[in-house]
Amino acid sequence: MTDKSPIPVVVNGALGQMGREVIKAISQAEDMMLVGAVDLNPDYFGQDIGEIIGVGALEVPILNDLQSVLVLATQEKVQGVMVDFTHPDSVYENTRSAIAYGVRPVVGTTGLTDKQLQDLTEFADKASTGALIIPNFSIGMVLLQQAAITASKYFDHVEIIELHHDRKADAPSGTAIKTAQMMGEMGKAYNPPKVESKETMAGARGGTAEGNIPIHSIRLPGLIAHQEVLFGAPGELYTLRHDTSDRSCYMPGVLLAIRKVTELASLVYGLEKIV
Repeated sequence: MTDKSPIPVVVNGALGQMGREVIKAISQAEDMMLVGAVDLNPDYFGQDIGEIIGVGALEVPILNDLQSVLVLATQEKVQGVMVDFTHPDSVYENTRSAIAYGVRPVVGTTGLTDKQLQDLTEFADKASTGALIIPNFSIGMVLLQQAAITASKYFDHVEIIELHHDRKADAPSGTAIKTAQMMGEMGKAYNPPKVESKETMAGARGGTAEGNIPIHSIRLPGLIAHQEVLFGAPGELYTLRHDTSDRSCYMPGVLLAIRKVTELASLVYGLEKIV
């Protein structure tokens, strides 16, 4: 442990599958200190989050009022960080509240609209508060996206398939949208038509993202998070795929984001910007 005060961290969505993993990782990080655990499940209010998730007592009770926990975080010696893994319906207000209280948000919840992202960017700028919106915390996914950008220089036809567990509330995934946006920034219009096509069933060709890139979403139990980017050309198919087998793979990215957001004074979107 260094002489520098540890980073105070609030985890919102503490009892979710990602929230539990984040708390385990924070409890093992010498430069961080869990100061708040927020969740809406009434069965666990007031109980020690460490005891619930099996890491031993952390002396942090589970509370259901994010704003009161944010106020507590502001009492610490150094500026706190809120990690949010909740729901698309609440992530905008959660993030805005954190910025308003001067607690730097690290957001893994997807589903924010372009307008919401713009509003949060402007709000963080006015508050001179760092914020990170990260659709996917996997280093492997960052590498896949970089490979997709390289491949897009040479292929004109590409489609994305993303597969997630059946409890994911938004589709397509933020990761798939981000991947399409990154390829779209190359300035190309992909998938020039070869025939006049017609969907005989609405949605059969998926949704169309930036750059005319189709995205297909699959939701099934047994999956965690997976993505394929398929490039096609005459005589060949080039496939990039990333598979998640355990949510622990995201934790290096989460811990990196918590550390990096303390150095920011504005909102940054995407893990690739801080790696």
